[in-house]
Amino acid sequence: MAKLILITGGARSGKSSFALNLAEMVSPRRLFVATCPNIDLEMSDRVKRHQEERRGRGWATIERPTELASLFAGGVAGYDVILIDCITLWVNNILFNSSDDVTGINDFSIGRLCDEWLLQREKYDGTVICVTNEVGLGIVPDNALARKYRDLVGTCNQIIGKKADDVILVSCGIPLYLKKLSNQ
Repeated sequence: MAKLILITGGARSGKSSFALNLAEMVSPRRLFVATCPNIDLEMSDRVKRHQEERRGRGWATIERPTELASLFAGGVAGYDVILIDCITLWVNNILFNSSDDVTGINDFSIGRLCDEWLLQREKYDGTVICVTNEVGLGIVPDNALARKYRDLVGTCNQIIGKKADDVILVSCGIPLYLKKLSNQ
């Protein structure tokens, strides 16, 4: 079964850079799974910056905005480490693609989708690193859709965190191990 590591933190906390460095210590055979949709110029610039950070560092990259379960059903056997960046955007994409943003996706359905890919990843015999945002530390959003999004991300973070071997909070570029079951 795969080793599972969850890396969380606020926006621009250094979590993605930390995740890249951690994955590079695991193996040179690594896969970056991008969940970010390229929806506007600003997001396109973010994607390019992340791609530049990986350039020349030996990363294979695939885009999976929503279908994480199928990722582990085939095609990843050649990699020792898989980095999924990020769960927060995965939830965003599922919510955006639902027919009714406010009521169509709920804690149960997002939990089922999260459990589905986590179950499939058990077939993979390597390290899986997930990056996610900690979205519950700020003010309560002022609209129903934003509150639902925050809640759905929180649900996924809890599910992944409970199953993870290691959970690492990154703040100001500094990792804090919240849960550490493996030897590193």
